[in-house]
Amino acid sequence: MTITQLTYVIAIAEHKNFTKAAEKCFVTQPTLSTQIQKLEEELEVLIFDRSKKPIELTEVGRKIVQQARNIVNESERIQDIVDQQKGFIGGEFRIGIIPTVMPTLLPMFLKAFIKKYPKVKLKIEELTTDEIILRIKEGHLDAAIAATPLESENIKERVLYYEPFVGYIPEHHRLFKKKTIEVSDLEIDDMLLLEDGHCFRDGIINLCKAFKDQNDDNFQLESGSIETLIKLSNEGLGMTLLPYLHTLELNDSLKGNLHHFVEPSPAREVSIIYHKSELKMQIIDALHTVISGIIRGAITFQNVKIISPLPK
Repeated sequence: MTITQLTYVIAIAEHKNFTKAAEKCFVTQPTLSTQIQKLEEELEVLIFDRSKKPIELTEVGRKIVQQARNIVNESERIQDIVDQQKGFIGGEFRIGIIPTVMPTLLPMFLKAFIKKYPKVKLKIEELTTDEIILRIKEGHLDAAIAATPLESENIKERVLYYEPFVGYIPEHHRLFKKKTIEVSDLEIDDMLLLEDGHCFRDGIINLCKAFKDQNDDNFQLESGSIETLIKLSNEGLGMTLLPYLHTLELNDSLKGNLHHFVEPSPAREVSIIYHKSELKMQIIDALHTVISGIIRGAITFQNVKIISPLPK
């Protein structure tokens, strides 16, 4: 049994196709098939049910894949140990960022990080929280930046910052004349929200439900981007809530529609998350130091109440 064979097993399990798995592993399909057959002969079990289309794991195959991921991850720790011993901070690093954090946070830290750690090759993807959790568990991401707490098994969280919610309330709205707003002022059926699948949306729903027994089936409008929510709000279709960092980029006329909450401000917790195996910790530590240092100058709010990003 070899690490290479286990890597092939994982690839086939994920792609459910020998040809696609071979492409992913940069080998020919016959080479991959031969190695899998040798492994099955050695173990005297079938890992894959080849009669199914797409290919499926057998019952014992599912257990083998789960253990194979652990073994492959642990094997990668050897190079990781060597890198840490040498003080080397470099190499490819795959990181996912949720959509409501990506456009504001990335421009703030990326240039500074690249300048300080030029040997690190960041591969950045914009992904939903569910996609991030899956990819971290499957070993396709080294880390991610997401709203927490997620309380997900095998994933560790390190807080980067706390970001308050800010009300965006256009003129003629019932709350426009209030200097500050309270959570009890919010009505779900008066709220413009992001489409299903965004944890920021779930955080707002949880925020509203914390004070009132409200049904979340009667939203007026939903959108895929915060920018669109602002435009819809300006058309008089309702109010919305924005992450604090998004408010910094608004022009002066739009900033006139911002309404802060009375303290403690409802806020989301944003963290860097990674697998409990703690691979590439020197890069994770470097990212944490750079991002938290930069963000401290942008967010000065201290008295906040964290709202869960998970649906309730």
